[in-house]
Amino acid sequence: MAEAERIIGTPDIPDAARAGRDESGERAASGGNPGPEGATAPAGGSGTEGTAGPGTAGPEAAQTSGERPRGKRRIAVLFGVAAFAYLLDLVSKLLVVAKLEHHAPIEIIGDWLKFEAVRNAGAAFGFGEAFTVIFTVIAAAVIVVIARLARKLYSLPWAIALGLLLGGALGNLTDRIFRSPGVFEGAVVDFIAPKHFAVFNLADSAIVCGGILIVLLSFRGLDPDGTVHKD
Repeated sequence: MAEAERIIGTPDIPDAARAGRDESGERAASGGNPGPEGATAPAGGSGTEGTAGPGTAGPEAAQTSGERPRGKRRIAVLFGVAAFAYLLDLVSKLLVVAKLEHHAPIEIIGDWLKFEAVRNAGAAFGFGEAFTVIFTVIAAAVIVVIARLARKLYSLPWAIALGLLLGGALGNLTDRIFRSPGVFEGAVVDFIAPKHFAVFNLADSAIVCGGILIVLLSFRGLDPDGTVHKD
């Protein structure tokens, strides 16, 4: 075989490789099985097979590193909106209790809009005053659900909507826990009194705005994880 290759002409091969090749050829001709000395690995096998090279791992690593900050940004928006809504509601109620309670209402737009301090033991807009404890439990459950949903939140509009819901629920829940007549039975401070409408507060407004935004997002087919589906 070596003589045939010499006559036909083959590329220059190092002596060690040529000796191994001749030996494997002789074993194959004699019917023997090639041993470890005669086995040759595919070209580039040690660098491409079994382990992913930099070109393969790069896009996956980039995608992973790109998704994590994206999720964190949405969670930050959720809790940022919630904190803003909660603090705004809390400060407004403190001012109402200190400056407006037991005083005459303040007219903002004549009889159409007034600021009037009212203690509400029911739900938003004064409904269901006999179920204060139930509404307290519902508000706490809403907070827990939103906190769990935040782990899969990738949509900015959903983050804003859930932030409004969370801030409003926390605002009214604070009144339920810390205001009279007792823990989990406290009356919520309302003060925005439009004409021919129920008195409400900023927490109620945040809850309603968040709920409306969630309905609109659902109609558009946008999910909290950022995917869009069509029915």
